Amino acid sequence: MPTLTASRPLPAEASRPIDTIPITLTVNGSVRRLQVEPWTTLLDLLRDKLDLTGTKKGCDHGQCGACTVLIDGRRINSCLTLAVVRDGCAITTIEGMATGADLHPLQAAFIEHDAFQCGYCTPGQICSAQGLINEGRATSRDDVRELMSGNLCRCGAYTNITDAVMDVLQAEPAR
Repeated sequence: MPTLTASRPLPAEASRPIDTIPITLTVNGSVRRLQVEPWTTLLDLLRDKLDLTGTKKGCDHGQCGACTVLIDGRRINSCLTLAVVRDGCAITTIEGMATGADLHPLQAAFIEHDAFQCGYCTPGQICSAQGLINEGRATSRDDVRELMSGNLCRCGAYTNITDAVMDVLQAEPAR
């Protein structure tokens, strides 16, 4: 059986600081040039570096959908993607959904249908709903429920969420 000995010092290259990587993102319509560590998730970049705290950290494992944002119009769990992988992309968070003081139709519908209780999941729900509208695959309540099944609501406001999304879907011009 080997005996434990004092550890050897790390080689010089192992002790030098990790370099950051330059990336450019268009976040809610504004071009952002950033230096990020290679392991930084998009969620942590948005919340910690850009102070866009509407995007929530729920499970941090891609299982709850609280961190859902739109990347080039498609919904994605921001906790599961590295920021450096999204270099050059357009990111839309809940803060970028409204136009000035005018709420986005989904935001207004969520209010009208009381589609939230505690509100923690609401930013991810709204971004996910916009993503499914962009995808053009949802045509029924069952479609909405299935396509948004990755967004969990601990309060159980699913019926009201579906009502809100259906209102906006039905108001959308035919594709």
